[in-house]
Amino acid sequence: MTETVHVPLGERAYDIHIGTGIIASAGEWISPLLSRPRVAIVTDAMVGDLHLDALTRALDAESIDSVSLRLPAGEATKGWPQFTRTVEWLLENRIERRDVVIALGGGVVGDLVGFAAAVLRRGVRFVQIPTSLLAQVDSSVGGKTGINAPQGKNLIGAFHQPSMVLADIGALETLTPRDFLAGYGEVVKYGLLGDSAFFEWLEANGPALAAGDVDARTYAVRRSCEMKAEIVVRDETEQGDRALLNLGHTFCHALEAATGYSSDLLHGEGVAIGCALAFELSARLGLCSQEDPSRVRAHLTSMGMKTDLSDIDANLPGADVLLDLMGQDKKVVDGQLRFILARGIGRAFVTSDAPRDVVHKLLAEVLPTPG
Repeated sequence: MTETVHVPLGERAYDIHIGTGIIASAGEWISPLLSRPRVAIVTDAMVGDLHLDALTRALDAESIDSVSLRLPAGEATKGWPQFTRTVEWLLENRIERRDVVIALGGGVVGDLVGFAAAVLRRGVRFVQIPTSLLAQVDSSVGGKTGINAPQGKNLIGAFHQPSMVLADIGALETLTPRDFLAGYGEVVKYGLLGDSAFFEWLEANGPALAAGDVDARTYAVRRSCEMKAEIVVRDETEQGDRALLNLGHTFCHALEAATGYSSDLLHGEGVAIGCALAFELSARLGLCSQEDPSRVRAHLTSMGMKTDLSDIDANLPGADVLLDLMGQDKKVVDGQLRFILARGIGRAFVTSDAPRDVVHKLLAEVLPTPG
């Protein structure tokens, strides 16, 4: 059974289809979008080995020709060299403005391919087929596309909505436990920012979800997509409410930059640590009770997730450097750091009033002691 979440954005509206076996029937979903029976697929080496043949067979079944490009796996792919390679490959394969490009993979592939589609011939359509939990609940939805720069994460990009999202819950079975839990960091974020009942549901059902319960996974993906869609419709280009989706990300992006966007820290792991830090900062500023950050950390710990900077297996810079890295974040306005803080679980808000000295003191206290 397939569940659908509609993203009502007028002429840019699209559906998110969620269920098992969707990759195997992808041709049926994609065929109505095509002006001619031909698509270009961009994936990475790891996802390609797992899912490209199934997708190609599904397209063949609907008499849809396809060409495919495999990029290297990993966050390092999300930069100018592989972006340039992708755009030039699409042009070499004569992808036209009315054609459809398919992004098959996790957040790295989805972000990069979406950006390529946004600029190719000033905009071609694309379909997201997210294969990671993080991509299914977050990066494939909402139209944010882009690549990283040496100065920071996602600093180069465009808003370009997909024409469709196909989230195959079965693809999550191919994830390592670490990759799955990294995606779970984004799921928890939704409960923390705007739905305390969903967070309570996760406290009760998180273990079953991690163990592979299909119904639990389907509900978690659907609820996350519903929440993101609601916020995106209110604020498509992040002028206000959409910044709420960055709960935990100001800390996270600085930590990712500090670890060189390497496997030392996956994005969702950084989000989980960032959420714990955001609630700790909120408590120190008297915005929420001390029980709230304790509850957040307790749930993340119970799921076997990273919650502290000491959980990152890398040498981190000092508080001064981390604050400087935060200063490169996209959420900086007029030189002021914007944080997403909380008045309680499910009650996040955006502010530029977090005193720099309080943030510095928090980082200095939680950074592991060298040696």
